[in-house]
Amino acid sequence: MRIRPGGAARREAARGTGETAGDQAGPAPRRAQSAVDGRWLMLGHDGRLTAYARTPDGLLRWTESSPGGPRWEGPVFFPAPSITSLAVGQGADGFAHFVGRRTVRKNGADVVDVAHAIQYQSGRPLSEWHSLGNPRRDPATGTRVGTPVVAVAPGGSTYVFMENASGSLAVRRESAAGKWQPWQGIKGEGVRDGIAPVALESGLVEVLSPAEGAALYCHQPKADTDLVSGEDVPVAPAGHSLAGLETAPGRVTYYWTDAATHGVLAHRAGRVIPLGGSASEGRIAVLRAVVDGLDHTVTAHRATDGQVVVGICVTEDESAGMHWSPTGEHSIAAPALALDHQGRVVVAFLDAEGGLRIARQTGRGGFALAPAVRV
Repeated sequence: MRIRPGGAARREAARGTGETAGDQAGPAPRRAQSAVDGRWLMLGHDGRLTAYARTPDGLLRWTESSPGGPRWEGPVFFPAPSITSLAVGQGADGFAHFVGRRTVRKNGADVVDVAHAIQYQSGRPLSEWHSLGNPRRDPATGTRVGTPVVAVAPGGSTYVFMENASGSLAVRRESAAGKWQPWQGIKGEGVRDGIAPVALESGLVEVLSPAEGAALYCHQPKADTDLVSGEDVPVAPAGHSLAGLETAPGRVTYYWTDAATHGVLAHRAGRVIPLGGSASEGRIAVLRAVVDGLDHTVTAHRATDGQVVVGICVTEDESAGMHWSPTGEHSIAAPALALDHQGRVVVAFLDAEGGLRIARQTGRGGFALAPAVRV
């Protein structure tokens, strides 16, 4: 099924005039249950930040009233019926793509598929949820697949990854022409949830998947082709902690929490790099930012006591030291990072009441965050 709109439908969605099922969004529950998997704080083409979180029955969304804040609108609630997991990815066009594991009851049995929806503009509704099917044709084994994650290539093509019922990696991708290709299976042993895809500026996509013994590495040899297996990476990330960031053209650094020590580690070009820290399970947030004229990598994670901790180092120069800064703020879920329209680092997290809190980099020299505010 073709989901990505073309022609008049695509232009209408981009203008924000199209009426969708998402327009039925009703009064919002005020309490978030968890974060959306992936980079759940993102900058739109209009310069406004948007944050997303989960409730048991759908999606909460907060949007800056104007670029740079400080006021926000929301939360607005969007129902996501029967969707038990939700991940998000953003393309260069600013569109936010959501994928979820959906379970419905049919003829007395559970039937699982992957659902996909898009938000085309900041503050606009979501499109309708469309099915991307299931990599397993048999409904009984289809209930054993994992939770999907999503990456969007710079050209706008969407890639969905999930653990297959057999322990291999399943991939479904959209071609450059906007047509969804059949599910592709990549052999692996004991692939688990917490898959970390990365869309490179070159247009290629690669992915690292937690698995038994070593993480499964896959990549595209060229744009708009199936992924192929590469050399496995001998890492054991704690649950859902793995994340990747392109730190040089065509080169990705992966970050994760070590399952045994809770320390934060990185891997690049065949080398494992200890970064220190003490993190709990949950995605490590990573981005690049210019600080005092130099390219830095900023990380954020939830410590073992629930506190949000931010780290910073010169990009690909971890040996010079990763500087950790506890924020004094606690979160119920993994935090998120983004740059606002002025290039300032913004940290988002969820407090004990399920509300959204934001800490923004100050305008002074060096790297410092203003006190967090609840929005």
